[in-house]
This record gives sequence, structure tokens and C-alpha cells, in this order.
Amino acid sequence: MPKPITFKPGSKINLEEIPTRVEQDEFNKSSAREKLESNAEEMADLARCLFAENKRAILLVLQGMDTAGKDGTIGAVMRGMNPRSCQVVSFKVPSEQEADHDFLWRVHQVVPRMGNIGIFNRSHYEDVLVVRVQELVPPDIWKGRFELINDFEKILRQCGTIIVKCFLHISKDEQRQRLQARIDEPHSRWKFNPGDLEQRKRWSDYQAAYREALIKCNTKYAPWYIIPSDQKWYRNLVVSNLMLDTMKELNPKYPTVAEDYSGLVIE
Repeated sequence: MPKPITFKPGSKINLEEIPTRVEQDEFNKSSAREKLESNAEEMADLARCLFAENKRAILLVLQGMDTAGKDGTIGAVMRGMNPRSCQVVSFKVPSEQEADHDFLWRVHQVVPRMGNIGIFNRSHYEDVLVVRVQELVPPDIWKGRFELINDFEKILRQCGTIIVKCFLHISKDEQRQRLQARIDEPHSRWKFNPGDLEQRKRWSDYQAAYREALIKCNTKYAPWYIIPSDQKWYRNLVVSNLMLDTMKELNPKYPTVAEDYSGLVIE
């Protein structure tokens, strides 16, 4: 069964040595689609129990380079979820109000409530990635944020929120193909942003920033999962399996009722 790539807290990694594509015989694009549908049905049932139980929450964090497939992953993996208990939050350039607070202020306001599943399309990690590469804050500022992020995630975990952090790992050539497809395919041109080309020029800088974020914020209570993402179907299947396993491990239960109402007839 396709699984994410993990590494022990405190250990070092080199993203150039970690595969972005995995060849295996068990699944292909067609069989992965069937498995995704099966997983989605099972996850929807577990999500209903989680919502009814109202004691714990799940936060799925998706990070990756432009075109890594954060939106596509959400659409493929979380379909069938009740929007009442499953919410997606996208983090863009901070508003004036957000910028006037500490960098975690806007994040803490949108973490999932108990019983819910929250999905971050980009996240608090932008404040040690983009701000670093684009030199928006001095190094002594963003370097101090790693420890603050770990403390923040520890608080969430101790209060009942399970954090699933996925780095969607793609190759530079795969990004080139996906950007080109956005230009060549009429229905995808709305996705293309010329600014993406400027960011692409800083590929090495972003890889270095991601490497440090992955290493310094890989903890027992909030580990990082590296998802080979050159193949979209493989990426989706790995994240789907990971989320299903997380929900099964939680094993949420419907609350017991004080009285047995079976046999009651409403007139």
C-alpha cells in the first residue's frame, strides 16, 4: 500500500535524495481511483462519528511548491465530507489587521473546532518559507519562529487536535510541465500567474527553506509526511490512506444516550 516518506525527529534529510515519483505494481491510475472512492466513503462515516463525539479534531496541513497540487489533493481526498464538519482555509498575503498581530494570530483563529476536520492550504509555515526566501523579515525573526511553531502545534496536540502535515514533493521538471500546461490548456489559463515564474527562479532557495522547516519542525506530536507528488494519482492515494489511517486510529464513537428511545413512536 502506498505510504508517505517519514523520518525520525532530529534526523537530517536531503530533499534532492528523496524521490518525487514512486514506481510500484500494486496500484495504477485506475485502481487508485477506486481505492480513493472506497476511502472517501469510509472517511465520511468516521467523520460523522468524530463530529458527533465532539472531543477531538484533525488538522491536515498541505505545503508544497507552486503546482504541487494542494487544491487537487483536497478535491480528490476530501470529497464526500460534510462541509458542516470539514473546512478548508487558504493562507494568502496577510491583511493589514493580520499583519498588525503576531504571525500565529490569524492561524489560531481558524484551527478546527472539536469534532471537525480542518484543512490548511498553505499554513503557518509560510512564515518561515516565503518570508525567508523573499527576505520580508530579517533572519533573526524567521529563525526564531521554528520554536514558536513547535510550541503552537504542541498546544493543539495536547488539547485534542491531531495534526497531519504533508509536504507535497515535486521535481523541478514536473513543475515546469504543470506551469506549461496552465498556459497551453484554455480551461487552465486562469490558474497561471506570471509571478510563479519569478518564484521558480528561486527553486533552490525554496528547497533549502523547506528542508530546514521539515527538519526543525518534525516532532513526535506533529510529524512531517513527505508525499512523492509527480504522479497526481499517487499523491492523492497516499494522502487519502494517511487520513483514513489517522481517523481509524482515533476510532471515534457516537455518544451514548441517557435513555433508550427504541420503540418510541412519534404521533
